Amino acid sequence: MQDANEKAKRIPLRLARRLTIEWGHCDPAGIVFNPRFFEYFDWSTALLVREALGVEKAEMRAAYGVAGFPLVDSHAVFHRPARYGDEVEIVSTVAAVGRSSFDVEHKLFNRGVLAVEAREKRVWVVEEADGQLKSQPMPKDVVSRLKGERLLPR
Repeated sequence: MQDANEKAKRIPLRLARRLTIEWGHCDPAGIVFNPRFFEYFDWSTALLVREALGVEKAEMRAAYGVAGFPLVDSHAVFHRPARYGDEVEIVSTVAAVGRSSFDVEHKLFNRGVLAVEAREKRVWVVEEADGQLKSQPMPKDVVSRLKGERLLPR
């Protein structure tokens, strides 16, 4: 039987952040222009991966050889609007990790009520010698970190 300190525990990788809706995020009616939500979620994914890997996105190439993790699929359900001046909370969670891709779920709350929920699929890519981007299996360490695997404290 393995010692409890040697077992990996899965803690879903999660990031919560607050954002105040600015005038430039809004359409003429003063509500967030829907494509802006995808911008918020893209930013949240970058912050989530930075938290998992411990390096800034600009430094990931040197640390992991990755050119990026582009979006290949996304969808959202809009339940209620967000308006200029609202302070919203975005909760992003790694929902699934594959060999060369991972899924992130985002929930945006406005005044504590779910306003938008989204899911996106990202692919781990490297840059080939000819400049083309190509998906590649993620390093084991990256997979482990995205899965939220951590050693239990002693």
